[in-house]
Amino acid sequence: MRNAIIKQNEQLAFEPEIIQDTLITYNTFIVSGMGGSHLAADIVQGISPALNIIVHKDYGLPMQAFEQTDRLFIASSYSGNTEEALDGLDTALKNNIPSCAISIGGKLIERAETEKIAYIKMPDTGIQPRSALGFSIKALAKIMRQENLLQELTQLGRTLMPENFETKGKEFAYKIRDRVPLVYASSRNRAIAYNWKIKFNETGKIPSFTNVFPELNHNEMTGFDVTVSNALLSHNFTAILLRDKEDHPRIQKRMEILAKLYSEKSIPTYTVDFEGQNRLERIFSSLYLADWIAYYTAELYGADPNNVPMVEEFKKQMAG
Repeated sequence: MRNAIIKQNEQLAFEPEIIQDTLITYNTFIVSGMGGSHLAADIVQGISPALNIIVHKDYGLPMQAFEQTDRLFIASSYSGNTEEALDGLDTALKNNIPSCAISIGGKLIERAETEKIAYIKMPDTGIQPRSALGFSIKALAKIMRQENLLQELTQLGRTLMPENFETKGKEFAYKIRDRVPLVYASSRNRAIAYNWKIKFNETGKIPSFTNVFPELNHNEMTGFDVTVSNALLSHNFTAILLRDKEDHPRIQKRMEILAKLYSEKSIPTYTVDFEGQNRLERIFSSLYLADWIAYYTAELYGADPNNVPMVEEFKKQMAG
């Protein structure tokens, strides 16, 4: 896993090729993917909010797939064997919905070749899906014809080095040791906070939860209104606030107030600022930092940061 983190920027040199390309220009994209296979769509949505991207994390298709005509269905499965994405592709093809696929191989690429639909085959380097964001986001940007984003990602891979965040990540992991992280961000940075949570879960092997401002100020925070009778329930939590200088001023004020209130309730609260010269650099800087925090969290607990045995066991039982 450590090697995979260090080499993440190298993925951004990937030059995706659309095989069997018969795609036209679409205004709406429906991306079906689970776990690490939908992270790229979440990030692209955060980078380019003007793009109409519908992220579908379930079987079948969302209603928009049937209600709109100018849409493209994208089945995204790193392994190529994710049953929800395959089911979505089957449904799309049965309803004559324009479709394509992104994967390293598996049943998804086999199906794409059989059905003669467009697909991108990503490099199979033996890493976990959550570690393949660079490959996935380049493939997705290519399918969506986002040439400027493709160029910006390639350039970012040359200038932003994951190892520069290792020391800070290790120090932060020690700060939050023995705590369950609550990762909070603005709505525009929802995907980043969710990515942090996934890294804590899959790499760090600890529980973690996420929410967004301002919604959490209307419900979730009241669950930490600690009193003598319920103090034990909040004892093991810590809050991580992902602060972006481009957030609405009122959102930034909400973060400041919440940090003060949580600290008064003995809930350790840390503010982590987005760092970088532009939106793309700030996003990837935050994600690289999260990778290191999760990696050293696993090390602190003696856990395997790479494999996900419970997920594999679950898949076996589902197939049984």
